[in-house]
Amino acid sequence: MATSKCSNRLNIRSNSLPFRSHPSALRLEEQLSKLNTWGEGSSTPMADTICSSLSATEELYKCLDDLLGLPLTQQALSLHQHEEWANELLDGSVRLLDICSAAREFMSQLSKYASDLQSALRRRKGDSSMESNIAKYTSFRRKMKKESKRLLTALKQMDNKNGALSLINQDHRLEMMIRVLKEVSTRTISIFQSLLLFLSVPISKPKPAKWSMLSKLMHKGAITCEEEQENVNELESVDAALWSLCKYGSNEGQKVQIAQNRLEALEADIQGFENALDCMFRRLIKARASLLNVFSH
Repeated sequence: MATSKCSNRLNIRSNSLPFRSHPSALRLEEQLSKLNTWGEGSSTPMADTICSSLSATEELYKCLDDLLGLPLTQQALSLHQHEEWANELLDGSVRLLDICSAAREFMSQLSKYASDLQSALRRRKGDSSMESNIAKYTSFRRKMKKESKRLLTALKQMDNKNGALSLINQDHRLEMMIRVLKEVSTRTISIFQSLLLFLSVPISKPKPAKWSMLSKLMHKGAITCEEEQENVNELESVDAALWSLCKYGSNEGQKVQIAQNRLEALEADIQGFENALDCMFRRLIKARASLLNVFSH
């Protein structure tokens, strides 16, 4: 998973940060250290973990903004504003904003389709109505999966460029500040990769063994939240519940209730994503504005 790759690269010690005694530098180092261990031992990105990491990344940008506001930082960066690395940092900030904006739109649309499907299940006006709403939800999931994979490719290209970004050897302060900017960008890329991986899980009939076992447990009413989370993420959980409805029909109240519970839990996760992404979007805008302000001097 992309997170493990990035974790190995994000190994920053306090002596690599500029102005190491400044509180913002120490907080930034602390946040990077926390994020370095994020996702370890997990093969499937889960909603609560991704939301927590988005919040931690937002805090990382707060510390970065404080560093960019220091006169010594501004002086070091502004003296080299026309070099290639400066343009790459600014271009990268735009790409991150675009990806964050796309993720916000995904969540907004996913919430709409999940809410419509919940309403249809509550009305229970027959299998045709239920199947129609399931088809709309599934169609959007396929569209979201395709677009998420495209954005994952763009993030990979951005990560490669970020890794190839050369450092300046003449000015130690400048070199260290560029290193910090690279590390923050790399961490942001990693978090967005995990979010997009979450959104691009397969949408198919339950061929894998875990889907088969999950559907059997749901049919027997024996599944628990803990059992489910060991095998699938929240979107896959909803898919399994909807597949069970399509296979066995909507006359069994237990299956309808399970699907409603899964959709309700997913909507709560989506709300968490929307809040975290809104805050992240504002932080990315502020970080870009700070860079533009520094490079315009």
